[in-house]
Amino acid sequence: MAGKSKKSKKAKKAKKADKARKADQVAGYAADPNETSVEGTVDGSKRKMKRSGYESAMEVLQGELVVMQEWVKATGAKVCVVFEGLDSAGKGGTIRRITERTSPRVFKHIALPAPTDREKSQMYIQRYIAHFPAAGEVAIFDRSWYNRAGVEPVLGFCTPEETERFLEIAPQVERAMVDSGIILIKYWLNVSVEEQARRLESRIDDPRKIWKLSPTDLRSYGLRYEYCRARDKMLEATDTPWGPWFVAHNDDKKRGRLNIISHLLDHIPYETVPRAKIEFPDPPDPDGYTDPDLRVHLVPEKF
Repeated sequence: MAGKSKKSKKAKKAKKADKARKADQVAGYAADPNETSVEGTVDGSKRKMKRSGYESAMEVLQGELVVMQEWVKATGAKVCVVFEGLDSAGKGGTIRRITERTSPRVFKHIALPAPTDREKSQMYIQRYIAHFPAAGEVAIFDRSWYNRAGVEPVLGFCTPEETERFLEIAPQVERAMVDSGIILIKYWLNVSVEEQARRLESRIDDPRKIWKLSPTDLRSYGLRYEYCRARDKMLEATDTPWGPWFVAHNDDKKRGRLNIISHLLDHIPYETVPRAKIEFPDPPDPDGYTDPDLRVHLVPEKF
């Protein structure tokens, strides 16, 4: 019993130290109370953040995501993160910053295309279940089964009865996910009508963004308030103790990304996984090897 008590005390001490380390990290990127706040719309306040402060904060958070990743691998944890929101609300950009410094073998970005005829004939949620996380994985859905509560009814791709049925069964499916050991976190990203218009317009002439702009996106902008009504109904029906929705105001992308990643880290019970000290090896011995005189096709050095 004494051995167990010692172990328990040691684990508690390690957990406390880990918590203190995270608190110190948070203090490093907390918002400056002297920053000027600018009131936004009903979608939330907007406070612009400088690039230098943003990148410094992001570096800290991305380091924590790697710590979390190692814990997920070591413990066999299963994490499922759902991103929903209006078009151009910043879902893709937030996910990119989450996965930028992590392993694609652990953090999986799931962005499914329109369903095939075969998938349309399946049970609705079937094609999403195939991408649920296994042990040691974090599955991040860039839009999800909640299409049935937003995009599909607003654009007329399903019947009102199908949406009603979905809203009834979604909490039950998510309860089964959580009961199976999956950590489920759901985000809805809000953006004001003015900022949404600015982002969509910026895609028209920017060759890096034109792929993001489709006739459906432009149509969706005109249906903004239909989406809002569908969202309100969805949040009311599917916000549960085991699968709550977290709403993020994302007019300021920099601040929004930091807030979301920080919140995600706070809701995963990860700890630092000890690892062996790494020592860099001596330079390799060529053992008589020299580069052969081969006729190869070189990439032109234009830069």
